[in-house]
Amino acid sequence: MDLRHVQTARLRLDAVVPEDLDEHFALMSDPDVWRHLPSGRHAEPARTAEGIWHSVDHWARDGLGYWTARLREDLPGTTLRAGAVVGTGGCALRVGTAWWNLYYRFTPAAWGTGLAAELVTAAMDAAHAVAPDRPVIAYLLEHNVESRGRAERSGLSLVWRGPDAGNPDPDAVRLVYADRPIERHLLDRITAHP
Repeated sequence: MDLRHVQTARLRLDAVVPEDLDEHFALMSDPDVWRHLPSGRHAEPARTAEGIWHSVDHWARDGLGYWTARLREDLPGTTLRAGAVVGTGGCALRVGTAWWNLYYRFTPAAWGTGLAAELVTAAMDAAHAVAPDRPVIAYLLEHNVESRGRAERSGLSLVWRGPDAGNPDPDAVRLVYADRPIERHLLDRITAHP
């Protein structure tokens, strides 16, 4: 099975490649995409390119990483057309970790359409196929209700709640969701490595 190219009912998921830079920068520089973490917004294409290269490395090293999500057909009720990049995400192993990091980010025009659910399901299935012994983890900000709801509807459970170290907002609260119970020693590593 080639996990670099996966299809869901409405999405074509392709491993992120450097040629996706312009479309990824458009997504990652959109202030609406970052309304829950304004400091995360990409101001320069170089920052986006760095993220793309990290994903390229994930694919080469681990056989799984993040995808570029494109529509397979026009999305009814929106201006989004077949072939449009509507998001990015998947599961990747960060260097030095023993868990899959579940990530998903979509353009606002795609919110509420169920596309994130399709990507998250494909990502978790892929992670379980590649290394089922590794837990799938999602790091979320508590005030990001939509992302939290997606994690919960995907079968992930809250395993930790605490301060979001390094966040410019000192009141920010970080949540960690997982697809299974996490042993204390691993949870300590996870919460120290957001």
